[in-house]
Formats: sequence, C-alpha cells, structure tokens
Amino acid sequence: MWPFVAGFVVALLAAVIPAIVLLLRKKKLRAKDNNNPHLEQLEELGKLTGELAHEIKNPLSTIKINLKLAAEQLQRLDASQTGKTTLTKEDLRFARALRKIGVIQKEADRLEQILDGFLRYIDRTQLQLAGTDINELVSDMVDFYSPQAHSHSITIRQGLHNEPLICKVDADMIKQLILNLFINAQQAMTEGGELMIKTSRQKQKAVIQISDTGSGISPDKLPNIFDAYYSSRPQGSGLGLPTAKKIVESHNGTISVDSELGKGTSFTIRLPLLETQEGA
Repeated sequence: MWPFVAGFVVALLAAVIPAIVLLLRKKKLRAKDNNNPHLEQLEELGKLTGELAHEIKNPLSTIKINLKLAAEQLQRLDASQTGKTTLTKEDLRFARALRKIGVIQKEADRLEQILDGFLRYIDRTQLQLAGTDINELVSDMVDFYSPQAHSHSITIRQGLHNEPLICKVDADMIKQLILNLFINAQQAMTEGGELMIKTSRQKQKAVIQISDTGSGISPDKLPNIFDAYYSSRPQGSGLGLPTAKKIVESHNGTISVDSELGKGTSFTIRLPLLETQEGA
C-alpha cells in the first residue's frame, strides 16, 4: 500500500510546483514597480514558495530511500526463487511490484530534479561581483565542456575578441549561464554537429554568441522559450533558459535568440563593460 501512497504524493507534488510558479508569474505581471501594493505580497509568496520546495525535499528523500530498500528486499526474495521451471502467482506479484517501484523511483528522481531546478531559479544569493575577462571565462568553459562535447560528436569552434573584455560579474553565475546554453545546444544536436562560441565588443557591451547546428526552434515557440516550465522537449525541465535569462538580467545584461528550423539556434548575450573600458 505504501508504494501506492508514495507514488500519489510524488504525482501530487509534481503538479503543485508548476502551479505555484504559474501563480508567481501572474503576480509578477501586476508588480511592475516598488509602488505597487502587490509587490510585498509577491516577495512574501516567493519566500514561502522557496521554503515549501526545501520542505518537500526532506520527505522526498525519505520516500526515495524507502523505495530503494523495498526494491532491494523484493529483489532478494525474487532471487531466492531462481531456478524454478514454472512461475507461480507469487512470482508474478514480485515482478509486478518491482516494476511499479521502478516507475515510482523514476518519478521521484524527476521530481527531485524539478525541485533542484526550481530552487536554482528562485535563488536570491547575493552576487559576488568582480572584474572578469569574459574571454578568459568563456575559454575556461570551453575547456571544461570539451570532453562532453567530444562524447556527443560535437565539434567546438571558438573565436575570441582580440582584446580583453572586462565586465563586473559573478564569474560562477556566468559560467552556469554558459554551461546551460552549451547543454541546451547539445540537446538540440542529437546526431552531433557544431557548437560555435564567439566573443566581441559592441560599444559599451561585451557580447557572447553561442550557436549550434541543431534542430532549431519553430517561430511559434520562440516567444515562450524563456518562460518558466516551458519546454519543447519531453524530458526538458523548462528551467534552463529561464535561469539563464535571470542570470543575465541580474547583471544588467540582455539575452536574445535567433533560430531557424533544421539549421540551428544562436543565443546572444550582452553584458555591460566596466566603466574603465567604456572610453577605450
């Protein structure tokens, strides 16, 4: 009975979290500025939602541990029956129970990924800003990602601006942003392809362009790709690109996308250069 209850809880929570995010998004549309009376309520709701997600993770961990223990116990019982020439009703019940537990384990893992992504999305950690050369940061991320690219038959092409591009950024956050876009490109190139990373300067902005030769995004879906929990892929979390947008905007930057079906997608990030470079 308890596996059924656990499965019900997982399914219920998986429905609750997106509903909460949708509510937050609707409230954000009404809270345009600090003078809006809904802003304080929005901030309180955001805080409570984050606390709720943390609280959900505790019983979820307990559910996952007990599922693992139950599966191991059933597997031991099933192993003790090996060698039989005919399967009894009891044997069939063991097999069905193991299959059901396997399904619940997968859904529990999926819910944990949803929660982790959600907590990253609403994270309000204070930015650790420091002058950083975007060229060096991008180069480091290319080196880091290269083995994974090779394993997925992806060729990386890199072109960096010929002078340093110094921005005041949280380097770890920008690295997460770039990695999110690399993974997004990888998922669009299931049969391999090319990942092109270029940096440049446009007036007082440092520009990072990340392009792929993947499947592309249809025009009707482009307006929604930065919306939380919107994903064109069955296994997508729907939080990778919204998180990327949030990181860029927290640095007073912008992110845009161009895409063509069957040819690929290109994301362009613009970040303010340090004032010392503005007159250069």
